[in-house]
Amino acid sequence: MSTSPRTGGEVDPTAGRNPPTGQNPVASTEPGPGADPAAGATSAVAEPAPPHGYSHHREDYLARLRRVEGQVRGLQRMVSDDKYCIDILTQVAAVTRALQSVALGLLEDHLGHCVADAAAEGGPVAEAKLREASAAIARLVRS
Repeated sequence: MSTSPRTGGEVDPTAGRNPPTGQNPVASTEPGPGADPAAGATSAVAEPAPPHGYSHHREDYLARLRRVEGQVRGLQRMVSDDKYCIDILTQVAAVTRALQSVALGLLEDHLGHCVADAAAEGGPVAEAKLREASAAIARLVRS
């Protein structure tokens, strides 16, 4: 478990996260000091990290976010065209609900995949993932 230099030695909540998609960490099996040089050194590529919890729904999330993007562009046009405030506010509420829906789906996927996997592992990794999920839920509730 790594600690964060910014938090004075507290557990780093990002420890144990999967690397971004497309990155493959390399595990080196170089011999240490005093090792037999005749044994040779090998270098192996580590197993690819499992996908993030939302990976199976990525296309759905992207489609929903593109729809939200279009709604926001529509809001900009409404303001530029000097539309009635209540009509603009109605559309703002629709965009907000759409983003909340995406956020709740991502949270559900995160809990079902990332947090569940960490909980099965147990220990400090599980505790860190639970704190991270709790903080994310708190941010969503406050938004």
